[in-house]
Amino acid sequence: MTQLQLIGVPGIPLIETGDDLAAIIAGALKASGQTLVDGDVVVVTSKIVSKAEGRWVDLATVEPDEEARRIAAEVGKDPREVALILSESAGISRMRRGVLIAEHRLGFVCANAGMDHSNTRADGEWRLLLPENPDRSARELRAALNEHFGVTVAVIISDSHGRPFRMGTVGVAIGAAGLPALWDMRGRPDLFGEALQVTEVGFADEIAAAAGLVQGQAAEGMPVVIVRGLTYPADEEASAADLVRPREMDLYR
Repeated sequence: MTQLQLIGVPGIPLIETGDDLAAIIAGALKASGQTLVDGDVVVVTSKIVSKAEGRWVDLATVEPDEEARRIAAEVGKDPREVALILSESAGISRMRRGVLIAEHRLGFVCANAGMDHSNTRADGEWRLLLPENPDRSARELRAALNEHFGVTVAVIISDSHGRPFRMGTVGVAIGAAGLPALWDMRGRPDLFGEALQVTEVGFADEIAAAAGLVQGQAAEGMPVVIVRGLTYPADEEASAADLVRPREMDLYR
């Protein structure tokens, strides 16, 4: 592997609840004169997956409890938003005025448990939650794309996360299918023939971050990116959950 391509898929419309993402991606590829080939990795933002899956919540329907109100007063957020964050969380990692970092129920740690309202809807006080099961979403989308194009591809559901000790957000994988999300290279020889002892590569995260260069963060309107030219072993048991560091191995919690 000496060269990679990052291919944005233009023409993806604003996604609504119930939309068939595989059909929409296939149509956009055809309209732009593109297709999928064996080995492609299709990186799709969690936002459009959540929209298609109807992960909308109207704040007008949320009744915050006492805990949500207490935390909201401490961090200066809408109590209804805090109630939503808590409903998606296994616990709060850190908080201060204006900031609420949560351990999502799926294990990863991120701001507001992934709840979002940028590039979502202009009407009402709607908030968008992450897909309920991003690995399942990736598997289903992969199966549909493989069938439609007659190829074997991998799929990554990406999201933007901040990181402890580092400024800025980067793309990470919260769902994966068809490739090793965590690529175990222990035992492989290094340049000098010595066996690697501890090297495990966050392969799906690296791909999500690369795709993020094309997807952007603002008004780019490029939620689907094809990564072409990667060499990787097929993995039918792939799961982005493999990227979550077990609590007993975490020195910072």
